[in-house]
Amino acid sequence: MKTKKQNKTSAFEKFATHVSKAAGSTTAFIGAFLLVVVWAVSGPIFDYSETWQLVINTGTTIITFLMVFLIQKAQNKDSLAIQLKLNELVASNEYSSNSLVDIESMTEEEMIIVQKYYHKLSELAKKDESIRSSHSIAEASEQHERKDKNRTKLRTRNITKK
Repeated sequence: MKTKKQNKTSAFEKFATHVSKAAGSTTAFIGAFLLVVVWAVSGPIFDYSETWQLVINTGTTIITFLMVFLIQKAQNKDSLAIQLKLNELVASNEYSSNSLVDIESMTEEEMIIVQKYYHKLSELAKKDESIRSSHSIAEASEQHERKDKNRTKLRTRNITKK
């Protein structure tokens, strides 16, 4: 059962995601463009007064201020989702280093060391094979079969544990 705080957070996340997607749409751009055109056309009516200028300045400032926080909230959620997906990939690969799962907590110097490691791997791969021979259809089929066998083993283990 969800608490009130979870419901509010969930509602705000949904709102932020929806507004972020809507703000990036063609409809939102056309609406904003038309609003600016209406404001510009109304200039002579209001004799290009300071109040007329203040309306657009205040409106755009408020909208921009609020949108920064909404977009950042949606972006944080998306970023977390990507990190979790990458962590799953790292954790599920038997050849991956589990230290990469929490790499964002490393210092920049530690990350540079890891970067040098992968750069060296890349150099070695370039010497060994071309991209055409290292990513063949046969290799993809073999890898799929290996993974399928491993999944079957895991399912069997999980069933016997229950």
